[in-house]
Amino acid sequence: MSVALLFVGLLILLLIGVPIAISLGSSSLAYVMLATEDSPVIIAQKLFDTMEHTTLLAIPFFILSSHFLTTGGVSLRLIDLAKATVGWMHGGLAMAGVVACMLFAAISGSSPATVVAIGSIMIPGMIKAGYDPRYAVGVIATAGSMGILIPPSIPMIVYADAVEESVGKMFIAGILPGLLMAFLLLTATWITAKRMKMPREEWQGFAHLGKALGRAFSGLLLIVIVVGGIYGGVFTPTEAAAVAAVYSAFVALFVHKDMDFSDIPKVMLDSAKMTAVIMFIIACAMIFAHVLTEQQVPQDLSRKVIEHNLSPWSFLLLVNVILWFAGDFMEPSSILLILAPLFHPIAVNLGIDPIHLGIIMTTNMEVGMITPPVGLNLYVAAGLTGMSLGQVTKAALPWMFVLIFALIIITYVPWFSLYLVSLLF
Repeated sequence: MSVALLFVGLLILLLIGVPIAISLGSSSLAYVMLATEDSPVIIAQKLFDTMEHTTLLAIPFFILSSHFLTTGGVSLRLIDLAKATVGWMHGGLAMAGVVACMLFAAISGSSPATVVAIGSIMIPGMIKAGYDPRYAVGVIATAGSMGILIPPSIPMIVYADAVEESVGKMFIAGILPGLLMAFLLLTATWITAKRMKMPREEWQGFAHLGKALGRAFSGLLLIVIVVGGIYGGVFTPTEAAAVAAVYSAFVALFVHKDMDFSDIPKVMLDSAKMTAVIMFIIACAMIFAHVLTEQQVPQDLSRKVIEHNLSPWSFLLLVNVILWFAGDFMEPSSILLILAPLFHPIAVNLGIDPIHLGIIMTTNMEVGMITPPVGLNLYVAAGLTGMSLGQVTKAALPWMFVLIFALIIITYVPWFSLYLVSLLF
């Protein structure tokens, strides 16, 4: 029985509305039972094996850290710092939203958490200041997607685990592409705001900027602790995630004091819910990837690509097209776990650095966060504003082209992904 039936079964389940984790697991189980001689017990074994991956232990800790930061008032301090930095420019509040999203992404690692933490404050504030609601929603929903690209990033951890690459290298490699993405979004925001004559705030002086920086310092320090600790060899990425969770709790409870001990059970429960959802999706995606590997799909694809003399340039174009299509229907972790093992050996054979491939795939996941019908940031923004999914999608569409332009640069200029890695490692 052709392995194509496995993909057909998955597509049918997704089209009729079956949750993605169930679709991945069910199609894999059906294929194993009907088309192979393997025991279905292997499915259960793979579920438990997935949970034993040490690298994946970083995910629940980073999720817990982001919930402590969101509850503990760090997002408000980062917004104040962003306003003090760029709020005086044309479209200052919108630009402050982009900067705040970049900063919060760098300490939370979660795109939806970034949209919630920053958007819940910035979107109403921008509308109150006279910004078009669609403009405000489009900027924040798009800027929030940087939570995927700027380290620490959960999708980066998933990619590194799927292809057995270094999480530390992935984190370092994401810094320059993340800054490029932020720069392009800030530039587009400034240009459009100036043309539309959006309001701007008054410059309040360096003293105000210094005060805002001091209030946000404890949150910003987490970036140094995580990235610096990994690069300096103080702890592994998994240990860094645990340190981030403990540090975030300490800042929320004892430094900012915006959170009480009575809030801890709710934070833990919310973190556990999100962790359970993500880890179940990852486990089912790993089963699907295991079936593909057992059927020699990655090896067959790699051989066919080599036989057709596909150039690295055209291969990367094909990767982007496939990922863009997959992002319309699937969640980032699932896409990475299924497609990364397929693309990885081909990229190696074509001389493409696996870390560069990982950044390309992660950037594609960022675009997918604002691409309907599965773009999670669109649903989060719709929930925050009361707009329909169609309205939010239309608002985010112009900004999606900025992300696509950045993706093209990141894809074909590997320097952005590899310079810091070559420098530091």
